[in-house]
Parts: sequence; structure tokens; C-alpha cells
Amino acid sequence: MIYLPSKDRYKTMQYRRCGRSGIRLPAISLGLWHNFGGVDVEENFRSILHLAFDSGITHFDLANNYGPPPGSAETNFGKILKEDLSAYRDELIISSKAGYTMWDGPYGDWGSKKYLVASLDQSLKRMGLDYVDIFYHHRPDPETPLEETMSALDLIVRQGKALYVGISNYPADKAAQAIAILKELGTPCLIHQPKYSMFERWVEGGLLDVLGQEGVGCIPFSPLAQGMLTDKYLHGIPDDSRAAKSTGFLQKSQLTDQRLDQIKKLNAIAQKRGQSLAQMALAWLLKDERVTSVLIGASKPEQLADSLKCLDNIAFGADELTEIETILK
Repeated sequence: MIYLPSKDRYKTMQYRRCGRSGIRLPAISLGLWHNFGGVDVEENFRSILHLAFDSGITHFDLANNYGPPPGSAETNFGKILKEDLSAYRDELIISSKAGYTMWDGPYGDWGSKKYLVASLDQSLKRMGLDYVDIFYHHRPDPETPLEETMSALDLIVRQGKALYVGISNYPADKAAQAIAILKELGTPCLIHQPKYSMFERWVEGGLLDVLGQEGVGCIPFSPLAQGMLTDKYLHGIPDDSRAAKSTGFLQKSQLTDQRLDQIKKLNAIAQKRGQSLAQMALAWLLKDERVTSVLIGASKPEQLADSLKCLDNIAFGADELTEIETILK
């Protein structure tokens, strides 16, 4: 069956300017970190991508190592792009990244010019693209000079392989240095992708201020704290949950009695707002105008549809914010 996107796809989504650039991103972007790899069901992730575009999500966020296995999310995305979305390429913002381990040997990791250029070439091949819209350095490299890494990003734009560049996981001081170098090179930093949620707030210790002052967008990942900010843990830790198995990034030890108590109290506020806990957690990030977009994952279309409802109410009263802060402290 031929996929025809909804004619109303741009009617309900909110779009926000990314820093001081000409680009506007959807308030909710779709990340392909999990659920789009070679181990996943194509019919399911195809449905998620269709629903995303039908809902006005124009930004799809990938990286070289997304899968599993690494690279397979880009391959799968490229297949669906070719079969269903190629006519709409100019309506899409597609991003990729390099910085974590991708292949063996000394040139498949971190931040050298050799690695970043080679990795993007491989990503373009996997996705069947001439260019990505945004290319990120995925994490700071303590050993490669920042000038080398940033000059690689500048080169990639000049080669026409990316339109914009960004950084991810950079602390405030390193981010400020990277932004300054890119500005000097003539390829401004468009966006920063940090881990940020109600439970992970390091970005408030200076990074958000840097981004606001420099006119750089912010797109938080893991906004639901690996599922802790959902209704999954309201009644303890289910046996089939990620936390119970302690696989991946969420460990059972993180769900202390204090954390579970916070989750219940936050959920009570969300219910008063007419939202699920997940919807409130996303809205809470979007209340800050320095946040351009929030990056969500989805394991099924229904989950994505539920998350999108956060946009129905992103305003918070002063009392609500005080109550939330009291719980989080």
C-alpha cells in the first residue's frame, strides 16, 4: 500500500525557532536510539514513523551506532525513507552523530577528523542520502584538541554533507569553547543535545545559560528518565520492566524508595493537570523557551500518540512549579 501522509500534518504541531538560526523544529522530535534496529519489527517501526510524520514531526534523530546492531537504525530508516518518504525529503530534518565506538581500531571512536568524516560518509550510505540536515559530535573527546573536532564539523558543512552542526553531552565550559571555535570558523553551532529531565538536571548548572546567551538551540534526550517518569513504576518495579532486569541504562538500584515516592507525588500533580506523568514531564521541559524541542523515543505508535498530547498543556502555574521543586528536592 502506498503511504500518503495526512494533509493536516502541520495543523496541530508547535514549531520553535532553534536558537538564533532560521530553522524551526517541532516541539517533539522522534529519536531512533531504540526500537528501530535490526532486532526490531519493521511493521511496528514503520507505523511509528508514519504516525510521527502525520502528526507534524519533521525531525528524526539518529546516530551511527543506533541499533542494535550498530548502524541498523540508519539502514532501516533509509529503507523507509526511500519507500515511503522520499517525496517529502525537503520537509524533513534528519540528524546523525558520531563520537561513540562504531568500529574496531583507532579510527572508529571519539573525535578525530578522520573518524567524524568517515563515519558520516558511512551514515549517508546507510540512509541513502546526499546530506544530513544536522550532524553532531556525540560526546567530548578528552584527548583530541577541540579545534580538530570542530574543524571537522566545519569541513563537513563546507563539503555539503551536512547543513548544520551540533554537539551533544558537552558540559557548559566545553560547550562554550566549542561554540566559540565554530563561530570563528564561520559554521555556527546550531544545537546542543544534553540528557535532561526532572530527575537529571545538570544542564541547569550553566549549560542552559550558555546556550541562551549564544543563541544555540537545546534538544534534551531521555526526557522521561529511561521510563521512570511514566506510570510504569507507580506501583513498584514490575518484573518485566527494564529496571527489574537491570539491562541497559536503567538499573534497579536507581529506583530507591525515595525515587518511587517522588514518582507517585509527581503523578498526583499530573493528574490534577489532566495529564499522564509522561505528558507532564515533557511539558515541564518545554516550559523553558531555551528548549527548542524534546527528543522522545517510542516502542509503539500508541506510545507516541500519548506523548504528543503533552502539547495540549505546557503552561505551569507558579504554585505547580513550587510543588514540583519541593518534591524533586
